[in-house]
Amino acid sequence: MKAEPPAAERLPALDRRSLFKGSMFAAGFAAVPFGARGALATNIPGFAYGVASGEPGPDNVLLWTRYGAAQDVSIRWEVAIDLTFAQVVAGGDTIASAAQDFCIKPVARGLQPGRWYYYRFIAPNGDMSPIGRTRTLPVGAIDRYRMAVFSCSNIGFGYFNAYAHAAEQNAFDLIVHTGDYFYEYGAGTYPDEAQPGRDVLPLTEVISLADYRLRHASYRRDPDLQRLTQLYPMIMGWDDHESANDSHRGGAENHQPETEGDWHVRKRAAMRAYREWLPVSDAPYAAYDIGNLATLIRLETRLLGRNAPPDIGAILTGATSAQGAIAALAAYKDGAYRDPARSMLGMEQEAWLDSELRRSTAQGRKWQVLVQQTIMGKLAGSSALVANAPPSIPAYIRTRLRAAAAATQAGLPLNMDAWDGYPAARSRLLSSAQAADANLVVLAGDSHNGWAFALENDGAPAGVEFAGHSVTSPGFEGTIGWVDPDVLARTVVADNPQLFWANTAQRGYMAVELTPDSATSEYRFLDGVRKRGTGLAGTHRIAARHGTNRFDV
Repeated sequence: MKAEPPAAERLPALDRRSLFKGSMFAAGFAAVPFGARGALATNIPGFAYGVASGEPGPDNVLLWTRYGAAQDVSIRWEVAIDLTFAQVVAGGDTIASAAQDFCIKPVARGLQPGRWYYYRFIAPNGDMSPIGRTRTLPVGAIDRYRMAVFSCSNIGFGYFNAYAHAAEQNAFDLIVHTGDYFYEYGAGTYPDEAQPGRDVLPLTEVISLADYRLRHASYRRDPDLQRLTQLYPMIMGWDDHESANDSHRGGAENHQPETEGDWHVRKRAAMRAYREWLPVSDAPYAAYDIGNLATLIRLETRLLGRNAPPDIGAILTGATSAQGAIAALAAYKDGAYRDPARSMLGMEQEAWLDSELRRSTAQGRKWQVLVQQTIMGKLAGSSALVANAPPSIPAYIRTRLRAAAAATQAGLPLNMDAWDGYPAARSRLLSSAQAADANLVVLAGDSHNGWAFALENDGAPAGVEFAGHSVTSPGFEGTIGWVDPDVLARTVVADNPQLFWANTAQRGYMAVELTPDSATSEYRFLDGVRKRGTGLAGTHRIAARHGTNRFDV
């Protein structure tokens, strides 16, 4: 019996012509105001956006699809143990409603642990969705669990070849996306010019609920994304670009209240659209037990508990010389930088995480895995970042490099928008892991580069971190391309005691494998993203042995 659902016919790139072609709403669109048009433009009839599943448990899984219709409609869903659906084991009816942008998210219950299932959706007229495949979480003794881990998938920079490669492998139990699933910028911003066929709607920056829904719809039309979500269940968490760049609970770098309105209205719109268009629960954070092998702990680090990151510009206000700037930064480092009141998670989530770490270890699980967004390891700037910078580089890059050099000289980290900007909160988290006797594995994205950190706290090992490179978004090769990537990686590793390994020039994903004895990440590097293809340029494997909280040397 075939175990893999058939792939849907490859979809054309999304543009305005293909968006409206065949739409029951095409006639009369010119008369519809822009805000309403944004809400309706996602409404391609039928199951045009594929299927997905997520939030797996030992006896349940959340299913997702979208059915474009002119009005609310009842949709039948079925779960079976075979591709022919001869043995349906769960099912029901749910409403595709305009209030939820016609997205539906039933939860299938009463399933058996640790097994594959197939699911589909059926419209009243007999139309069927593609068949999806999903898997419940195991219970009891588990010898191996494999996850494909992704981050930072900006469609304008190229093709989602990392998604396509993971789908072709057919070798994972779960997909993990640590954030920046999409990007909020308008056309011509980031990137300056999209790869041909990789444009998205709306053409403007996404701000309203209609905008966020339309951007989700644009991404969901990608065939490689659809195929990936058709084959595997997912656990996902948002980072900043699902709302706005460098977001926190009170605002964002890429939000201007004077022209874009109240931040909290925009934030609620981003969160609502995310939960409508993805196979995720409404819980901001959650834990998932993988038999007796591991607990995956999904954190929320952006919109609910995070304080604003340090503002280097504000710290340097009044400094009139290089020496004055370094003195101001050093004073900040020894003072407000260490404020224990500042948090990434918020105190309620910090307490919950502490209890989950203790519960997991008390129940004998081997690994405690944090599914979260930004780099946790300490990462200072390096002389290689500014060495031999050509005079032709853009002014904004030169400004960033100068700021990084000054911060490094003052003893501050490279990126204040990561855990490095919240040292007291990071210390509390690592102390919780040490007190729980956890075997901590941290998964991260955000930086677009590949890193492996040996985490320490108070001079003792506290865990390991696999920080993944991006699906498409450019890394350091896009900003400091005058430095040889191998030289840059070696220099950055040499300048950072916790940094075990780095790759700053290739795109792809991580294949993370857990066994009772080891946690391993294989960093997989695609040949490129400018053309569709799944060839690999190389791989790099790093492992940590259970009970050490260190990497194998």
